[in-house]
Parts: sequence; structure tokens; C-alpha cells
Amino acid sequence: MSDGIELWLIRHGETEWSLGGQHTSRTDIPLTAQGRERAVKLKDYLKGTKFDAVFVSPMQRARETCAIAGLAGQAVVDDNLMEWDYGIYEGKTTAQIRGETPGWSVWKDPIVDGETAEHVGERADAMIARALASTPAGGRVALFAHAHILRILAARWLLLSAADGSLFALGTGSVSVLGWERETRVIQSWNRGFDG
Repeated sequence: MSDGIELWLIRHGETEWSLGGQHTSRTDIPLTAQGRERAVKLKDYLKGTKFDAVFVSPMQRARETCAIAGLAGQAVVDDNLMEWDYGIYEGKTTAQIRGETPGWSVWKDPIVDGETAEHVGERADAMIARALASTPAGGRVALFAHAHILRILAARWLLLSAADGSLFALGTGSVSVLGWERETRVIQSWNRGFDG
């Protein structure tokens, strides 16, 4: 056990592409006005929570969310938090892709010119190791990133396959907490949103 360390997974706020259901990886787009409002609510929710380390994807949507949430001064950019590289599917919706490849799933089918789920899982494993090494017993680490990498990170935390990230829905601007029950890795809370 890593002495009660918690990993707080924080998905960036809404973008035009997340709103439209487009696969967004290496395309560096900003938050929408709604995404920035959600980040303000994140700031209110996180107020008073001490993080021993903060890591953020290099993409502006994650960095902007982190900054509005008030943690940019503490944040370290880590490329392992970049979103799954969708290759030729970048910018397309699942419906558009299925128009060309019926039944296609990001979780089950090859990602042409992109990453495999297993490779994203290796990056998640490296991020987990870095997060655990970066904080004292009982500490908290915040990770600002994207839907699929955070879903895969949660699956790997639970010692599941990377593709088992398909089991965890994750909304924009949400907070999830991974932790421990005695020596067992668990999800303490998942997909806490801030609507209304």
C-alpha cells in the first residue's frame, strides 16, 4: 500500500469538440465559456483541499482548467497525461467513423496512425508511479487531463486492462478520487459533476 495516497482525477472543462462528441487528442483547442464556468465551480469545490503535487496535460484545455481552478502555480506538465492519440479519427465523432466502419469502437478496434489502448495504459502506469512517488503518506495528487486517459488511468489503478477504461463514464469538468481501502486500490468517488 502507498500509505493512503489519493489521486484526484480532474477532467478539463467543455470544448467545442467535446460538446460535439468529436475525438480530441492532439488538436489544441480552448475551453468554451461553459467550460470556463465549470472550471470556476471546480475552484470553489477544491478550495481548502491541499495537494502535495499537481500534474497537468500540456494541452491548453487542461492547463486552462487547472489555472482557473487555482492550481497552475503548483502544476507540472507531464506528457503522460496527454489524451489518447486517435490518429486518423481525430476530429471525427463515433457516428461519423461508424459510417465508414460499422460497429467501430475506440476500445476494440485499431487506431490507424494513433496509439493502442495498451500504449495509453503504459503511459497511465508511468503517471501513477510518478504520482505515488511525488507525495508523502496520506497525501493528495491532482491530475488535470482528458476523458480517455483518465478512464484508462482509473482502470490501471484497479489493475484492470487499459481497455476496461470503457467501463467508466467521465463528464467534462468532473472530479474523481482514487484511493485505498486498507491494501486494496479503490475508487473513492467517481465523476462528480458541477451542474446547477
